[in-house]
This record gives sequence, structure tokens and C-alpha cells, in this order.
Amino acid sequence: MNTIARAIDVLNEWFGHLIAPLLAVITLIVIYDIAARFLIGRPSDWAFDVTKMLFGVHFMLMAAFGLRHHAHVEVDVLKRLLSRHKQAALDLLGYLIFFAPFIWMLFTFGWAFFERSFSRGETTNGMVAIPVYPVKGVIIVAAALLLLQSLAIVIRAFGELSKENVA
Repeated sequence: MNTIARAIDVLNEWFGHLIAPLLAVITLIVIYDIAARFLIGRPSDWAFDVTKMLFGVHFMLMAAFGLRHHAHVEVDVLKRLLSRHKQAALDLLGYLIFFAPFIWMLFTFGWAFFERSFSRGETTNGMVAIPVYPVKGVIIVAAALLLLQSLAIVIRAFGELSKENVA
């Protein structure tokens, strides 16, 4: 089971390193748009929509990477006072009670959101009609990556609980 958890970690680590440079691309587009505004007196027709969509993609796809590195909010003050066995039990309960329903909702509503956008051929309302459904499809990918990373955490929690019980 630890092999599965490590494989999930590697996947999300690789994916995080792949997506992280997208922030530099967003920054370059914003700089371009600002320069166009000041140099030719007019911002581009597409930059605002593209940066908004790319930032959403970046945020969603980096969520599992953040979960892997414990970058999300936790109540560490209380958790640190517990033994490793109790920390693992708390992780297990937390992921089953709170995280599992969240992921289920993200998949369910995210899929409906994407499907509606795809079926309508939804585009942005700006001067340039950019398709929106690929960005909405990222919600499903992000949910899958988050589900996998939470599975890795649950596997480790089960491992900690079984190790403690054996010893």
C-alpha cells in the first residue's frame, strides 16, 4: 500500500512542477497587457480573460500539490499535542467525514458545470470568444488529483494505525 501512496506522491509532485511555471506565463501576459496599455494606449482584447482563466487553472491544479506538502490550513496547534497514532486516527476521521463529501461534491457539481459549458459551446463574452469549457474541465482533473492525494494520506494513516496496533 505504501507503494501506491508513493506513486500518488510522485504523480502530484510531477504535476505540481509541471503546472507551477504557469504563474510565470500569467505574469508575462499581465506585463504585456500593461505595456500595451501604456505604449499604444489600449489594452489587448484577450489578456484579461486569458489571465483569469489561467489563474483558475493554476489554482485548481496546484491544490493536490499543496495537499501533498501540507500547505492547506490545518489545526496543527492541537494536532501536535497528540501521539502519532492519534494524529493518524484524526487524519482518517477528518478525511472520511469532511474531505470525502467535499470531493464528491466537487466531482458532481464540477462535472455538471463542465458538461453544461461543453454542450453549449460556452465562450467568454469579450472581444475574443475564448472557449470556457476546457477551464471548467480542469475542475474534474483537480478533483481527481485531490482524491488521489487524499487516498495517499488515508493509506499512510491506516499504515500508522496498523503499525501502532502491531507493536
